[in-house]
Amino acid sequence: MTNPFEEETHPPQPKKRLFGHLRAAFLTGLVVVAPIGLTAYVIWTVIGWVDGWVLTFVPQAYHPDELINRWLGYELPDRQIHINLRGAGVIIFLIFTIIVGWIAKGLVGRSLIRWAESLVDRTPIVRSIYNGVKQIAETVFAQSETTFDKACLIEYPRRGIWAIGFVSTTAKGEVARRTPEDEKFLSVFVPTTPNPTSGFLLFFPEHDVIMLDMSVEDAAKLVISAGLVYPNPKDPSKPAKDTK
Repeated sequence: MTNPFEEETHPPQPKKRLFGHLRAAFLTGLVVVAPIGLTAYVIWTVIGWVDGWVLTFVPQAYHPDELINRWLGYELPDRQIHINLRGAGVIIFLIFTIIVGWIAKGLVGRSLIRWAESLVDRTPIVRSIYNGVKQIAETVFAQSETTFDKACLIEYPRRGIWAIGFVSTTAKGEVARRTPEDEKFLSVFVPTTPNPTSGFLLFFPEHDVIMLDMSVEDAAKLVISAGLVYPNPKDPSKPAKDTK
């Protein structure tokens, strides 16, 4: 028999459950919102940087806000409105680049480019900067036949330790001549974690490289996540289950 004068005590489970649900909802929302927010912030920042760089070469009278004020009839400085049109510089840059590329494809354009490059080659400091930037641009924007089309496993930095790598192409040029002729060598890029844009270029004999079934994108996710995300969970050694 219970004492009617005793105070009833209830464990605060509902509050804890409510807090747990709110915490789980917040973390789930953060996983969804954070990538979108960071991506939008990076795009917005890059567009602003391009606008600030391009619009410095455009006369003030032809800036977007000046054109809008002139179109609205706000000629006086005290009546003008200031509008920050993000992306105007990007559009100008795209149009200018397309025009330059169209001219460069013609005979006159190629002649002008050769003449300008001959002037640059006679300028010591400018020549080094221009040639370096040109090589980087040609490497980044060139459409090569094989660009990281396979993900692989290689033993690195020593035997018994395996690392994810990306096969770019077979060894060519002096590298192919200096390596043993009876073996085919592959150039493998070994990325670092969590930044896969840096890494090491290594040359391995083809029989020491294990090709993976996962795509290059999935292998990059594995590297970026430091092994926390395995995008290829299926075991290729086992037969696929019949889904019928």
